[in-house]
This record gives sequence, structure tokens and C-alpha cells, in this order.
Amino acid sequence: MLRLQKFLAQAGLGSRRSCEKLIKDNKVYVNGKVAILGAKVSETDEVTFEGERVLLKTTDLKVIMLNKPRGVLSSKKDDKKIKLVFDFLPKVENEPDWIAVGRLDINTSGLMLFTNDGTLAHQLMHPSFEIDREYLVRARGHFNEQKKKNMLSGVKIENEVYQFSDIVPGEKQSSNQWFSVCMLTGKNREIRKLFESQDLEVSRLKRVRIGPIFLPSTLREGSCMNLTESQIQELQNYGK
Repeated sequence: MLRLQKFLAQAGLGSRRSCEKLIKDNKVYVNGKVAILGAKVSETDEVTFEGERVLLKTTDLKVIMLNKPRGVLSSKKDDKKIKLVFDFLPKVENEPDWIAVGRLDINTSGLMLFTNDGTLAHQLMHPSFEIDREYLVRARGHFNEQKKKNMLSGVKIENEVYQFSDIVPGEKQSSNQWFSVCMLTGKNREIRKLFESQDLEVSRLKRVRIGPIFLPSTLREGSCMNLTESQIQELQNYGK
């Protein structure tokens, strides 16, 4: 027997907290009756949501992280025979393909997440969930407080507003300086465009965090590892 909200979450309807809201909003029925929060159900019970029966998934939800090297594409197909991120992932027979949770451009390295669950992938990529991402950036040029304010308040580039939610200047190396930046969106080349708008040229870019998941310093480039059950649960509940 499972608590109803856990049953719904394991069936792929969202995080446990969002499933609790579905129950509170009277959108879930058990054996033809409006469900009650905290009720326990088994696979023999008929659980329905929006008129469709909810079934537990037969494939375990999996999430893996990859430390993506530079020079590797985040797509599945490439006519130029360039190495792809999917070439580094474990091959699992008779299971759904890995779904990339967002992309990194070819010259950006660092943390990428992949899952076998389409519902979770959609949740993590949808803008409404506001999952922040953290990057290490090395840039060349003069940086000052005004440029920091510009990048935090937002800069209009090609009719779109780009901005960081946080930016922390770090170590200087000759004409280069390191920065830690955070953002809630994942537009194409967003970080590079923001720095370029302030006359700063990005020479290195690495993603080190997605929501509550950090890239371990022990995970070598080109290597991947499974997220634990508690890490997956953190992802499902993040920002809810």
C-alpha cells in the first residue's frame, strides 16, 4: 500500500507536493470517488486523473549526470561525425532512451542531467519551475560594479532580456577573471551574450549546478554517474 500522493508521483504526475495539490483540488478519484489526501492505495485500486486511469510505471525512474567535455555536441545526430554527449552514456537494452534535461553548447563543459522519464524531463526544463543553474566563467576584459548591476538588472539583446540572478567575481589571472554566475533560464548562448554586451569575452564556461544537484569534483570529464534516490526526490520537489 502507498499513500496516494506517492502513488501519483511514482506514476509520473509530478512531484509529491504537486500531486498533493491535485488531490486537494479534487482532480483525483479512487474507485470512482473523490480522493482524500493521505489515503492509501494499491495497484488493484482504480486511480483516475482527468478521466484517465493512473498506472504505476514498470520502468524505474533513473537520472544520471555527465561531466560534459568541451568539443562535444548535446544533440543526438550530427552529420559532421563530432562526438555526442549520448556517446558517453550507458547503453540499457529494452528501456526508454535517455532524455537530456537541457543542453550545453559545444564549447561549454560541465554538468548535464539525463533521465528515462519524460514527465520529469518536462518538469525540469519548463520555465515555470524556475530551476536555477550555476556556472563558472572565465572572461577577459575590465569588470566593474556598473557592469555587474547591468547584468543583474537585465540587458536587452536582440529583442530579448538576458540577466543573471547572481554574479560573484572571483580570482583574477592577468587579463582574465573568474566569475560564478547563476540564472533561471537557458537561452542559447545567454551567458556569452551577456558578458559580450559588457565588453567582456568569455574564454571558459562550465556548468557546476542544476537546482540542488552539484557536479562532484571527483567526476572526471566524459564520465557519468547515477543520482541517488534522495537526489532524484530533491529534483522532483525543487522549486515547488
